Amino acid sequence: MSAEFADIPIEFVKGIGPKRAEWLRAELAVHSAGDLLEHLPFRYEDRTHFARVADLASDAVAVQLRGVITGLIQVPAKRGSRLVAKFQDETGTLDLVWFKGAKWIASQIPVQQKVIVFGKPAKYQGRWNMPHPEIELQAHFEQRKGGGLQPVYRTTEKLTSRGLASSGLAKVIRTLLSHPEFAMGECLPQTVLKELQFPSRAEAFRSAHAPANVEEAERGRKRLKFEELLLLQLKLLRQKRAQTQDIPGVRFDRVGDLFNAYYAKYIPFELTEAQKRVMREIRSDLNTGWHMNRLLQGDVGSGKTMVALLTALLALDNGYQACVMAPTEILANQHLISFRESLEGLPIRIELLTGSVKKAQRKPILEGAASGEVHILIGTHALIEPGVVFHRLGLAIIDEQHRFGVAQRSKLWAKANPAPHVLVMTATPIPRTLAMTAYGDLDVSVIDEMPPGRKAIKTVHRTDEARLSVFQFMEDEVKRGRQIYVVYPLIEESATLDYKDLMDGYESLSRRFPLPEYRLGIVHGRMKPEDKDMEMARFASGVSQILVATTVIEVGVNVPNASVMVIESAERFGLAQLHQLRGRVGRGAEQSYCILMTGTEFSKGGRTRLETMCRTNDGFELAEVDMDLRGPGDLMGTQQSGIPDLKMADLMRDRELLTTARYIGNRLLEEDPGLEQPEHAILNAALKRAQKGRPNWSRIS
Repeated sequence: MSAEFADIPIEFVKGIGPKRAEWLRAELAVHSAGDLLEHLPFRYEDRTHFARVADLASDAVAVQLRGVITGLIQVPAKRGSRLVAKFQDETGTLDLVWFKGAKWIASQIPVQQKVIVFGKPAKYQGRWNMPHPEIELQAHFEQRKGGGLQPVYRTTEKLTSRGLASSGLAKVIRTLLSHPEFAMGECLPQTVLKELQFPSRAEAFRSAHAPANVEEAERGRKRLKFEELLLLQLKLLRQKRAQTQDIPGVRFDRVGDLFNAYYAKYIPFELTEAQKRVMREIRSDLNTGWHMNRLLQGDVGSGKTMVALLTALLALDNGYQACVMAPTEILANQHLISFRESLEGLPIRIELLTGSVKKAQRKPILEGAASGEVHILIGTHALIEPGVVFHRLGLAIIDEQHRFGVAQRSKLWAKANPAPHVLVMTATPIPRTLAMTAYGDLDVSVIDEMPPGRKAIKTVHRTDEARLSVFQFMEDEVKRGRQIYVVYPLIEESATLDYKDLMDGYESLSRRFPLPEYRLGIVHGRMKPEDKDMEMARFASGVSQILVATTVIEVGVNVPNASVMVIESAERFGLAQLHQLRGRVGRGAEQSYCILMTGTEFSKGGRTRLETMCRTNDGFELAEVDMDLRGPGDLMGTQQSGIPDLKMADLMRDRELLTTARYIGNRLLEEDPGLEQPEHAILNAALKRAQKGRPNWSRIS
């Protein structure tokens, strides 16, 4: 398919015209012939078999009948008339019924001619009918050899009422496929086509839209999906190279006294193999002379902070400063305590800068950062304020990166020239396929094992009927000196949502665990920040034993003594959120528990989430299941995620194809970084064409 052919405006395609073109643009974002061809069928129907009216059954899916329409009747009704066509084959009769567009449809129906009808039969008042069927003259059906697989296209009610139901789209697409210029154009190198045994582009479109069998349809679809994924990966990989290989960075080629002293004397345990592997990856980046832009993934408790601390020591050993930016004051304070305790005895000055640091305290901190006397500065958004100046900032560590926008990160990177190396961390496991798209321009490191000796959190599902026994279990844990989180999805009762709300739950728990024997705290998003921080601090210090909260504690303070997480209306949460909440416990040496509370009725998806949570503690397995259930856009939040709007491929179903595209894309750019070789010219042209007018998919840039 040539570029010229693909670019034909949709209104000039035979069978469309200006009005239909307007609807296609609005409803399906179809602007050109190429857009319409890229609107692949979502399934196929086998039209080789014919049913008979006499053999119809009530559980029948869509069937195909052969017969004659003997007459038409318009039946008046309060809300407009409905059209009924009398259909007859050699075994019986049924009514073909249309409830919308009766006048226009009546003009299109061939009466007293042999037809093929297709649709789902239903019984009404003892008589068979078929609402809104597809109708085609038998002669046309035989002429186009329509007895094979028929494509079914996604459409809308508006388009259907204007003659562009699935069958209408199929007719227009068949017209495009038979166009004499259609056979032109290719964008994949011959070497790639040969290696993967893919058909040509034109052949792939024909196979996808008009296949002879299932195998042919799959072969065509696979080729087209791969092309889309390869172009996406080439774009992301080029971005990545531009941000790393094309941007000079500080070279950390020295492993000095601080790193060696800490590694040899201060680490009270052996690093896991995963931590060692990630450190090798980071050290390799830091020694290239180019800018590091690395995402570090790891479950809660996997040891990301230790990796961040060791990386900061590498910066210090090479004569540079490091900073750590966290999304909340509580988390920033936690990092301060952790870093100071870990590095106690070493000649390292660590300071904290947040919004609540008083002016008198701020001055020496800012002066120390500007002079280089402050080696590691930990803080919140306060770090990116104009008044914060670093002497030699070489490393920026960003915790829970999804809480920060691109603009905030850019301000941090502008604090030094050349820009500091960037290590962004997240405890939210991201499925590999998402990491290759939403974070495709970053290098990704994964800590995929837990430190030895850490006990897996026991997760159970309990319904409201077992609430008394759950309360008893909570009481037993408190008497053992342990602390408990109880998390609710809502702050106040909602008329539309029937699940437990926070305030009601707090009152109920206060009656069951009364003062002075028990002390409860409460935290939610509507509290003043200082009140919220006070309650969290009370819980962290052990003053309160039970913390009743909303999901604001999802990213929060580390409380090793907390051993129980109770999640109310657990079926309403996504898997990623459930996993994050569960990660608030299990941080100490004691056995920890997560109790998922629900009513007795919930959806199939809710059941799957609960069963998966009880089965595994593996965050990456949970993330994959979550993506299957919710889709990549829902999982990440499309506005901020950078998830591309793919036309043909699917990130969930086409994982293997994405991996192949990533591999091939990397190999092509290693061989020919500019795609300037003659055999890559068509691919380079396709890439430029794909990027023209498309949004920036980069998440961190």
